[in-house]
Amino acid sequence: MSRAVILVLDSFGIGATDDAQKFGDVGANTLGSIARYRLDKKGAALQMPNLARLGLFHAARDSAGEFPAGTESDVKVVGAYGFAEELSSG
Repeated sequence: MSRAVILVLDSFGIGATDDAQKFGDVGANTLGSIARYRLDKKGAALQMPNLARLGLFHAARDSAGEFPAGTESDVKVVGAYGFAEELSSG
């Protein structure tokens, strides 16, 4: 029997939406900020091997236009991944 696991990281941003400037959120990217802090302040790349294999860093690239700082782009993804954007008028 086939199985599916859906993992939702609610409120864990991986890039700003196109209308971010309307809400003061230009550059919002929780994962990117954590990865950059870890690399710059701690001198080590963010290590999330299981989430990387499930496609988290690839979803971040698709959303934000680049992989989070210090993460590997050549990880073999074994799952399907995506990201969502909220549609809001304020």
